[in-house]
Amino acid sequence: MSLREIPVGVLFSKSGSYSVIGQAGYWGARIAIDEINASGLFDFRFLRVDGDPKGAAEAYAVEADRMLREAGCRHIIGTQTSSSRKEVLPVMERGRGLLWYTPPYEGFESHDRVVYTGACPNQGVVPLFRHIVPEFGRRAFLLGSNYIWGWETNRIARELLAGCDGEVLGERYVAIGDEDIDHLIAEIREKRPDFIFNNLIGDSSYAFLRAMKELGRRDPAFAPNRCPILSCNLTEAELPVLGEAAEGLISTSTYFETLETPENADFLARLEGLRGRDAAISSMFVAPYEAVWLLARAIEACGSDAPDDVLAELCRQPHRTPLREIRIDPQTQHAWLQPLIAVVEMIDRDKGVSRFRIIEKTPGPLAPDPYLVHYDPLDSVGGGAYASETGNGGQPKLKLVSS
Repeated sequence: MSLREIPVGVLFSKSGSYSVIGQAGYWGARIAIDEINASGLFDFRFLRVDGDPKGAAEAYAVEADRMLREAGCRHIIGTQTSSSRKEVLPVMERGRGLLWYTPPYEGFESHDRVVYTGACPNQGVVPLFRHIVPEFGRRAFLLGSNYIWGWETNRIARELLAGCDGEVLGERYVAIGDEDIDHLIAEIREKRPDFIFNNLIGDSSYAFLRAMKELGRRDPAFAPNRCPILSCNLTEAELPVLGEAAEGLISTSTYFETLETPENADFLARLEGLRGRDAAISSMFVAPYEAVWLLARAIEACGSDAPDDVLAELCRQPHRTPLREIRIDPQTQHAWLQPLIAVVEMIDRDKGVSRFRIIEKTPGPLAPDPYLVHYDPLDSVGGGAYASETGNGGQPKLKLVSS
């Protein structure tokens, strides 16, 4: 007996200035769809409908409309930047579809046609600053690509620093894909911050990190152990592009390939034959992969692929993916996630091979707080408690450090 087919949109930029992370997202969704179709666990199969906006924000809406209107999709996995997500929202509203948005993002949104499975601010930038400020200091230089992600994430950083009497020495933006960053390096060298918060994406970020690596060679004050570069969105997918330029970078994510759990060991072993032994697995791959599994489990549980039914089922109970159990908060439609902090270390300098080494993680998943309503950036003294599955707790606070 043939299984019913459910078309699912897979909307990632596999070309363009941030194609590295787009390729990772595409393969995460594609492999999950192939696994589900071959598993024999479900009375349906997914029909993958691909779209490549090529990094053009306005093209995402065109592709999403085609998926809903022509291909009959009710669910779309993808969009990478916040600009592309915003472009797609009216399409999802009109077509009554459900967008599965998987990257980390700046928060301050909770849309009824979106399931957010990437980290929001209290699961990303807040734990990162809580880790960095006590160790390195309060004087920061903020960078961003010139769109919503950079603006809003840096705004949160400003509030966090203000709450611990910190100082922003500079805040600069460049167009997506712009690699002309010499002026940024010159200003950073002049102002000598304690750390740099990098919210550039794609080619702009790679150019900046290479230039900072060279600056660190010339001036030890900018070596990673003296003036680290922080990121909320740089992952293993981009390490092969960067080589030594990524060494010492400190990033936050809800998944790193080096995560030591039995489920992750099994996951990585299974993927070796699909992605190749040397292909890095990152959160940009894992989040779409898990989103597809969440979708399949929810359809199985409620017996329907209607977006409203799927969403109600998602928010009713946690669902297990091959990596972990994921709970979706019914108020915000965001996932409970465990923040991890890791530093890039070289494992083969001659070949430019590196990995993330996890240096801190929360005790368990944090409840999503996309509007930071449970965090007071002015209350900077004291450790605070993490919200976990066992209780609400408080949100983490930054500790004061001496000058």
